[in-house]
Amino acid sequence: MAASFHLFFIIFLSGFAAFPIFSFVYANANTTQHSWTPINHHLYHSGEGLIEKIKSLVHRHPDKLTVETIQAGTKDYKADITVVTYSQNWEQSGDKSKLRILLSFGQHARELISSELALRILSALGEEQFPPEMDAASLHDTLENVVIKIVPMENLNGRKIVDAGELCERRNGRGVDLNRNWAVNWGKKEKDYDPAEEYPGTAPFSEPETQIMREIAVSFNPHIWVSVHSGTNGLFMPYDHKKSTPDGLPSQRMRELLDELNVLYCSNRCLVGSGGTAVGYLAHGTATDYMYDVVRVPMAFTFEIYGDDKASGADCFKMFNPIDQTTFKRVMDQWCASFFTLFKLGPVCLM
Repeated sequence: MAASFHLFFIIFLSGFAAFPIFSFVYANANTTQHSWTPINHHLYHSGEGLIEKIKSLVHRHPDKLTVETIQAGTKDYKADITVVTYSQNWEQSGDKSKLRILLSFGQHARELISSELALRILSALGEEQFPPEMDAASLHDTLENVVIKIVPMENLNGRKIVDAGELCERRNGRGVDLNRNWAVNWGKKEKDYDPAEEYPGTAPFSEPETQIMREIAVSFNPHIWVSVHSGTNGLFMPYDHKKSTPDGLPSQRMRELLDELNVLYCSNRCLVGSGGTAVGYLAHGTATDYMYDVVRVPMAFTFEIYGDDKASGADCFKMFNPIDQTTFKRVMDQWCASFFTLFKLGPVCLM
């Protein structure tokens, strides 16, 4: 057995296109089954527990928040996605002059911190826990002309696998990477393609989760889309599948907004730019590229909110999620504040 313990470099992929993290691991290590750091249940909810907590929060604030569960699938495989909608005035929630924002969290199962941030943002929208340096008056001013839809956990089936102990699993309940299952440049494989990480499914939108998300996006027609991941610290815009950004003023405005957020909340240390350029490799069939190219969302982003580049490649929980209270709180406060700045600056950037 000792002869099989050869060392080699592996690249673990985070959210949609996180910065590659190089680690020494044993060649025969099963990284789907083994992880060194367990989930800190003092900091993190289970997937189902988090959804229940969000539903309870929504029910305490029916004047601002509503919740629905959308189902899709076949007899062999089904998916449920919970969607929360925020509006200060429900009579005006259909007003097409309002800024419409669609946020997705928890697309990759092992990135628990993503869905915890969704809960934190919803707590702020319900005025139970204000973002740093924001009170009720400033919150109302920021949100007066927006409608926000939040998907707190896009990949509940995959998350159940993680909660059961498979801490490196990022795919859905039948082994498909949901952020490779969208139609823009679907199915193209790079030289380092790993089906255990990036299997794109049998066809674009083969998965009920991506079918539901597409329907939400098309019917809501958002002005701003953000897909939230972990694995590094980054603020990304299209494109993921090529090393370029879109042409013209909309692209320039996206970049200016990301640069502003980088200065305010990343101390100018986040990776910024197109996913395909900033992270050093290309990702095909991603949600953000589809939102921009097909749904025609004017501002489409992927935020990567945390990554431990010193963690071993086999220690997935530690690599993708803060493991101590101090870091967890810092990430929550920092990125919650960044989203409320996005809500405030978004209308200005779209003028």
